Amino acid sequence: MSVFRLTEAEREARLVPELAALTERHREACLPYRRILDAIGAAPPYDRLADLPWLPVRLFKTHELRSVPDDQVFRVLTSSGTTGQQPSRIHLDREAAAAQPRMLAATVRAVLGERRLPMLVVDSRSVTRDPTLSARGAGVLGMMNFGRDHTFVLDDQGRPDAEAVKGFLARHGGEKFLVFGFTFMVWLYLRELGLDLSNGVLIHSGGWKRLAEQAVDNAEFRRRLHQECGITKIHNFYGMVEQIGTIFLEGPGGDGLYCPDFANVVVRDPVTWQEAPTGVPGVIEVVSTLPTSYPGHVLLTEDLGVVHGVDDGAWPGKRFSVLGRLPRAEARGCSDTFGQA
Repeated sequence: MSVFRLTEAEREARLVPELAALTERHREACLPYRRILDAIGAAPPYDRLADLPWLPVRLFKTHELRSVPDDQVFRVLTSSGTTGQQPSRIHLDREAAAAQPRMLAATVRAVLGERRLPMLVVDSRSVTRDPTLSARGAGVLGMMNFGRDHTFVLDDQGRPDAEAVKGFLARHGGEKFLVFGFTFMVWLYLRELGLDLSNGVLIHSGGWKRLAEQAVDNAEFRRRLHQECGITKIHNFYGMVEQIGTIFLEGPGGDGLYCPDFANVVVRDPVTWQEAPTGVPGVIEVVSTLPTSYPGHVLLTEDLGVVHGVDDGAWPGKRFSVLGRLPRAEARGCSDTFGQA
């Protein structure tokens, strides 16, 4: 069943009570979170998503915020970051760890379908063998769950392996296949192969900082990948380890990012912190029902964005874009830290 079904009104009606209940659950189970809510005077009832109390995402770099006891922590995830940055630490119990891949799979099925596709990975296999498993490696391993006959575009030295890709295309080029990579690496390596990837579905993410420095925006990215590789099915996504399992997926026409039914965004005016009107840029807040083992269900990011429209695109709900990082905010995209991972 698709997770891109709810109109904005339906989504608001469903999410507000669920997220309000999560807020109270975390208030009871996480003492630092309770102190924050008490300090800002946050209390129910909450009538709209925009009324729910948010946490700055940076707090997960500086504080241990979890709503489960030590003996129930099943996995601790850390965020990507450049050298010297403090990573976020996200605590998952077994329930939360099981929900994350299930809901991620439900989201990507909207563009991949139900069966596993042959998969090209725009990276080297060595990134998945790192015993400390960088965020980039974890991202590759996570997406590999949706593919089969995994073929890596780069060899272990990080050089393009055209022969491996040609072999993959000889086996699978005549059918639908999956291509995954971090945005800058896709731009850097996929185009130079000069191969026909027209049956591929490209899913990419990981930051635009380096491409912005080259004056490459999303429209130019899509145009050149179509022109030079033949790819027309291209889906960027926006997500973060602090809301693991939740991604906001680009629609079929490239007209913006869409929210799955269990999540949403609020764009806030950086002066008043009120919700900004459609078409007015502000700071992105992300909400999701998945963070049950830690209070990450309502997070103010360090990204700027804008809502382009509501219930007016390929899928219902808000249609938005990420415009970049806040001034002086850390670089956080996996492809922005390529070379340091």
